Amino acid sequence: MGNRGKLIIVRDRDALVSSVEPELIRRGFTLQCYEQLTNAFHALSEVDVDAVLVGLHLNGSSGLKFSKRVFSDHEGLPVILMVPADDPALVDAATLTGAFGVLADPVDLQVLELTLDRAVEHMALRREVRRLERAVEAQRRFEGLLGNSPIMRRLYDLVERAAASNAPVLLTGQSGTGKERVARTLHSLSRRSAGPFVGVNTAAVPDALLESELFGHAKGAFTGASAHRKGLFLQANDGVLFLDEIGEMPLSLQVKLLRALQERTIRPVGSDREVSFNARILAATNRDLETMVAEGRFREDLYYRLNVIHVDLPPLNSRGSDILLLARAFLESAAARDGKDIRGIDNAAAELLLDYRWPGNVRELENAIERAVALTRNSIITPEDLPDRVRGYQPSHILIAAEDPAELVSMAAVEERYIRRVLKVVRGNKSEATRILGFDRKTLYRKMRRYDIEGAPPKPGQNGTGEKGH
Repeated sequence: MGNRGKLIIVRDRDALVSSVEPELIRRGFTLQCYEQLTNAFHALSEVDVDAVLVGLHLNGSSGLKFSKRVFSDHEGLPVILMVPADDPALVDAATLTGAFGVLADPVDLQVLELTLDRAVEHMALRREVRRLERAVEAQRRFEGLLGNSPIMRRLYDLVERAAASNAPVLLTGQSGTGKERVARTLHSLSRRSAGPFVGVNTAAVPDALLESELFGHAKGAFTGASAHRKGLFLQANDGVLFLDEIGEMPLSLQVKLLRALQERTIRPVGSDREVSFNARILAATNRDLETMVAEGRFREDLYYRLNVIHVDLPPLNSRGSDILLLARAFLESAAARDGKDIRGIDNAAAELLLDYRWPGNVRELENAIERAVALTRNSIITPEDLPDRVRGYQPSHILIAAEDPAELVSMAAVEERYIRRVLKVVRGNKSEATRILGFDRKTLYRKMRRYDIEGAPPKPGQNGTGEKGH
């Protein structure tokens, strides 16, 4: 059996602790044993252990002092006290120390093993949290981008290389993955960092005004145009123009945007004069532009003009322990803003954060932590402070091999869950989903509508609200 954890054992002289040592070794624990409390305490500064097991039979009062000193000098290190059952006062005193576990002699080996396993898991999570905290301090070059997972390290490398270029960049990824933050990082790392960063959400500007917003307009170009206005392309000169939600741009304006990118000039609305601009173009979308191109809803030539460098942001649930790193950063920011002294996140809450699927990605995590900070009465975030959806989340599974008929589901349910799973894995890319599922696009859309899967297009002949067009 492999190493299940490293323990420091403080024996007492009538074998209360030493009697369990052979069994712990047999069950895979590594032991470092001491007869003297002082020697054991000095060892804690020299070795990295997962828990301390102390017998209090003959050295009760000094053992309790030892435990309190460990709590004080080695915060978070689990101390498990073994206490003779015939000394109720000592049992009560041990319980009040805040020990990770208090076990009465004779010890149930299964209970001891379970307690030690929990202590080892507790220390593993604390070490991971400390590693992430150090990473927060070290993560300065990429501004607000946090993460040490392999997928994020690959992203940093791509962003750094892309920042050295002036080529257009297309940022894709689910809502809430931080596309604008990556765009700002690209700008700050580039030779244009001294220039402006100008961003616009193309979906938030009415179609009738978007052309004027981007290209500007001449005086008298339309009712209310009482003066010449410089558009965002010119405002971003020597810097970056960030076109967010580019997939929402109307086709009529896509043609003009394509010409501007090709010619590096724009024509203000109502003007007959071309004006050159010098801005780098970054665009972002959570839509599947390849599918939109295939359906005629996005220009293919514009897609390739924008997609010179493609940066695809990973969903939060693929980033592993980055979730805790981000949570810690959001906690510190929210606590400082609210004037609260909150030291961290307890193990149980951390496990819930790691288990949850985060459909809203980084934005949803930030919201959850801000809520926890605002509502908690404690100095540490606990499960009770987290939103109900996080506390109550249970991953869904398809039980193919179940023996109990009650656990089996209909073929339609299996199909629905699998389609949802495939679409999640391919991040909504319909072309890739149809390849994996073996459906044509029409069949995929029909099944998405049947199962009410997000992203399903309306039926032919219906508008976006599901009502028949007139």
